[in-house]
Amino acid sequence: MPTRVAVDPRCAGPLAGYSRPGRKRGGPFLVLAPAAWVLFTLASSARADDASQWVARVAQAARQLNYVGTIVYQQGARVETSRLTHLSDNGREYEKLVNLDGPAREVVRALGEVRIYYPDAKIVRVEPRTFRNAFPSLSAEQQKSLTQYYNFRLVAGERVGGHAADIAVFEPKDGLRYGHRFWADTETSLLLKARVINERGEVVEQFAFTDLTVNAKVDPPMVEPTWAAVPPDWTVKEASAGDVAPNDTGWAVTRIPPGFTKIMEGFRQLRGRRDPVAHLVFSDGLVAISVFVEPYTTAPAPTGMKHQGGLNVYSVRQDDFLVTVLGEAPGATVRLIGNSVSHR
Repeated sequence: MPTRVAVDPRCAGPLAGYSRPGRKRGGPFLVLAPAAWVLFTLASSARADDASQWVARVAQAARQLNYVGTIVYQQGARVETSRLTHLSDNGREYEKLVNLDGPAREVVRALGEVRIYYPDAKIVRVEPRTFRNAFPSLSAEQQKSLTQYYNFRLVAGERVGGHAADIAVFEPKDGLRYGHRFWADTETSLLLKARVINERGEVVEQFAFTDLTVNAKVDPPMVEPTWAAVPPDWTVKEASAGDVAPNDTGWAVTRIPPGFTKIMEGFRQLRGRRDPVAHLVFSDGLVAISVFVEPYTTAPAPTGMKHQGGLNVYSVRQDDFLVTVLGEAPGATVRLIGNSVSHR
């Protein structure tokens, strides 16, 4: 579920708004008697079980149901509308997403492969289907992250796209991730709406169905690409995961938030750069954070924190190199990672 206003970075320090469990902000630590601690532990375990069950139902619904609907995606002032068609056929998933505004684009997912058609540019991009699924799906990695690193609670429901919905709130336990709020169809558990909430309680990214038909009659031709064969005057681009040449870059990140693991390391050719730059990617299953390292040139780029919607970008000089970290995570997280980059 790929998720993504402008705030002066000097206003938010590391772990801003973070409060340790069991402590009332501005007050003394709460001391629990042994019996109370047992009850607290049991309640926490029950909430974890509830979260696992809720997430599993939502993930299963997205995989197993047939549905057709219109999705609105919003990131800051940017708004996109797409038409989604999903078919589940004997355990296999087929999906087609067509942009309804802006540049024409058609995304077809089938049998472990994603094909992205750009008819205006006459380009087809072929990619492996990665762990990061598109709304309303939840991958195994996303499910694990939600149940392990977030506190879960249900709040009063409301209608979305003409459907009654339950609302699940996932609040980060460590202050180093964004929060998430999900609306799921009360009857089928299919995700109807998803929001990403930053550390200031602001919505930085949102997906929502504006209309939806669940258990729709979806025939195989409905999820096939518009072009049965790639036209001869089109270009086909075969993409590896991330278009990065895997390699040991010689760089390491020594302070990573719990749950984040390195999923890629290598060198990437960036536009405007003569030489490839080192690129490392870390993910907790919900978001990915990129680390770029390149020589610090005679015309240095500005350092410090920048914001674009839910995306935070932090640049810092390390000796003769420039380290840039970007990701859909709180400023405290990208700063923590950026300041811990070093030579192996």
